[in-house]
Amino acid sequence: MAGRVYLVGAGPGDPGLLTVKGLRCLERADVVVYDRLLDPSLLQAAPALADRVFVGKERGRQALTQEEINQVLIDRAGAGLEVVRLKGGDPFVFGRGGEEALALAQHGIPFEVVPGVTSPVGAAAYAGIPLTHRGIATTFTVISGSEDPSKPESAVDWEALARVGGTLVVLMGWAGLESILATLHHHSMAPDTPVALVQWGTWPRQVTVTGRLDNVVDLGREAGLEPPVIAVIGRVVELREQLRWFDRRPLFGKKILITRSRTQASKLRGMLADLGAQPLELPTIQTAPLEDYAELDATLARLCNFRWVFFASINAVEAVFARLEQGETRRDARAFGNAQIGAIGPATAEALQHRGLIADFVPARSVSEAVLEELSGREWANVPVFLPSADIGRDALAQGLARLGARVERVAAYRTVTPENIGSLARETVEQRVDVVTFTSSSTVRNLLEALDGDGSGLKSSIIACIGPATAATARELGLNVDLVADRHTVEGLVEALVHHLGRTWH
Repeated sequence: MAGRVYLVGAGPGDPGLLTVKGLRCLERADVVVYDRLLDPSLLQAAPALADRVFVGKERGRQALTQEEINQVLIDRAGAGLEVVRLKGGDPFVFGRGGEEALALAQHGIPFEVVPGVTSPVGAAAYAGIPLTHRGIATTFTVISGSEDPSKPESAVDWEALARVGGTLVVLMGWAGLESILATLHHHSMAPDTPVALVQWGTWPRQVTVTGRLDNVVDLGREAGLEPPVIAVIGRVVELREQLRWFDRRPLFGKKILITRSRTQASKLRGMLADLGAQPLELPTIQTAPLEDYAELDATLARLCNFRWVFFASINAVEAVFARLEQGETRRDARAFGNAQIGAIGPATAEALQHRGLIADFVPARSVSEAVLEELSGREWANVPVFLPSADIGRDALAQGLARLGARVERVAAYRTVTPENIGSLARETVEQRVDVVTFTSSSTVRNLLEALDGDGSGLKSSIIACIGPATAATARELGLNVDLVADRHTVEGLVEALVHHLGRTWH
């Protein structure tokens, strides 16, 4: 039985512009055939075992010809697989999706088209330019700029376009834009007609240059523009200064390195992206199962004997509950009996609440010394305490409770390990000259420096931002100049500190 092909528009760049239906198609795909001009994070939505086939094209070179791409779709769907053809923008707007659909139809392959936000609309909107506006433009025309307008056999009626009014949007035209604008001027378009050039529209690296028909190309060259660039021509461009919003966000365009584990990075990445940053993920640590669960299992078997259980991280919560839920004697939050629960930090408390446990103690500050100061007013003499943790890391909380008289059992619930190939990835990332490096634990600091063979010189031009004083102390010990430490030792607090430090506000 033949499979099915979904021609899915990924939008112009911002992964948030993918439609709900497009996301559902990705989530059940056996094969994803994808282009160059889309955010690679979209590929994470596909199942881990899905085959990912790159077929990207750009001027002067291409991974596969269009005929070869068609054949990939036919062969994979013909083998009974669910295939997502993920295309930048919209499949049927200068995306050659029509050609692919025809090839599938001719071979009897079932297909569906999932429209996407096309780049003329998306890039213009993110530049603060409405393509139509009452009293200014009631029509807009989208033109492929890949054709030389000076050719006598041009299929584009440039004279009509110069006279039609409304808004013109030229795609794929940066290389020949000077000739295109000269042709429009030759056909009586006024030289002072407003023009906007939008490079990498809807991406955190978006650049917008505005000018007039007679000077905008020179201004674009001075700004160092390179493809992909769209040109918006018409009076609607004059609205940009009032309506621009995307490039006025407080962290717009800043390259910010995230060093926490991939499973924990999504929240920080999302918050930074919402504020306009360009997040770069380099997970310097990742969690892994224990090699031997004997000690943890034995401890969990007598949970009812503990009067307090302290969770120092979301990882500890997930690891403990994953172990409780395994095996024949599956257990849930009731396994903790009458034990009181401590959560170090609001994020940990939230993770516990999702598991059915309301924390009895959440410190005002998540630093071990401050936590112990808050706890010191309680009676701890001979109180049994269970502290599930990573196999490595600070044990200041365990030692402090022991000094207060508690009988503390600090037991490893998971391992922290260094990801493979972290050395080469770290060097490649640092060479991109990131604006900010974020550290959310001492382990992330140590592992990044180890990946760089102890050489932190490539980070000297970057702002070093730490989630708390313990992490900052480690960074300083390893020779880094710490620029800011979050007042609230949470991901939210770290982002707030970045916005404050960089001194930019919403307009």
